[in-house]
Amino acid sequence: MITTGLSFSIRAGILTQLGSEFDLNGEQLGYINSMWFFGFPISMVLGGLFYHTLGPKNIMKIAFIAHTLGVVLTVFAGGYVGLLISMLCIGLGTGCTEAACNPMIADMYSGNTMNKMLNRFHMWFPGGIVIGALVSKVMTMFELGWQAQMWTVMIPAITYAVLFFGKKFPESTVEGASSLKGNFKAMVKPVYLFLILCMALTAITEFGPGQWVEVILGSSGADPMIILALTAGLVTILRFFAGPVVAKLGQTGVLLSGAVFATIGIYLFSIVTGPLAYLAAVFYALGYCYFWPVMVGAVAQRAPLSSALGMSVIGAIGMFSSGIFQPIIGNWIDEANTKNAAAGFSEEMLKLSTGQETLEKMMIFPILLIALFTIFFFWQKNTKSVKSVPTTYLAKT
Repeated sequence: MITTGLSFSIRAGILTQLGSEFDLNGEQLGYINSMWFFGFPISMVLGGLFYHTLGPKNIMKIAFIAHTLGVVLTVFAGGYVGLLISMLCIGLGTGCTEAACNPMIADMYSGNTMNKMLNRFHMWFPGGIVIGALVSKVMTMFELGWQAQMWTVMIPAITYAVLFFGKKFPESTVEGASSLKGNFKAMVKPVYLFLILCMALTAITEFGPGQWVEVILGSSGADPMIILALTAGLVTILRFFAGPVVAKLGQTGVLLSGAVFATIGIYLFSIVTGPLAYLAAVFYALGYCYFWPVMVGAVAQRAPLSSALGMSVIGAIGMFSSGIFQPIIGNWIDEANTKNAAAGFSEEMLKLSTGQETLEKMMIFPILLIALFTIFFFWQKNTKSVKSVPTTYLAKT
């Protein structure tokens, strides 16, 4: 998961350099970003389908190969098409990681313990972002090129390959009642379909501002990579202590309050400059910190018969929606830039106004989530939570 977070923040940190070196506009950079998000759902869905056939150990081997190919191909890309392919490979490796580990954790734990351990697993995504943001900041200060920054992604990748080598993974059991037919049947129920819609919006709320932090906040008077590191650092800490929070507020309460804080955070980003941007980062971190792991936990707990496939598909939907919106956000930036340039803004004011206008448009995502999670809160209020069902139990039934 650290490899995933590192690749995310390093890519955000070098985005401006890639644009300058290869003469790419905002929309093209958006498509490069989107390849990471498209590769993720492809491998997530395939990993979910074949989890009980291949097993998590083999899926993690594929993850390492994809991560390595992605880094190497990025460094030697040479242009726009090469960058598209390389980012796709990194996304494939990232998806394999979650396809292997999410169901494995859900199999090993249940109830609030499962929520706690999923959050502790996912805390290392923002943890990796913190590391990557600081690495990118320092390497940029010392004028080390974007190629050198990309090579750092291989450090955690090689580390997990060494740590996993020769280890025995939990046995993958073929599910009886959770055949693919049973999985799909559980996945067309209202609660699962509702969670899919919400996941599409929680993911872009989390990944939208962060992926464009250098471009959008570069002229805000605050250091964009420090903001990225600050938000990710807070999320890392908050996810570590997720157990008591989820136990107190419940999954629905956590999700609803998160949507409110995320809206406040993005709104503040769109109006403040200088040190106040760091305050906005705190609100934003409080907003999205529990989105991803709690959404995965909600599937395991409220649609347990969807099993590994259900958890993989919900993650795939999140990344796929983020991928779709990347070029759209890039286009918002281009349009705002063109409009403000025509208005005669100075270069510094042009970048600031463009970033703030783009953030105002991004507010629509968490605002929609407030409405959806309010519905979900009252819908599930009198519904007894269903405990996640281990695959060993499903196999016997």
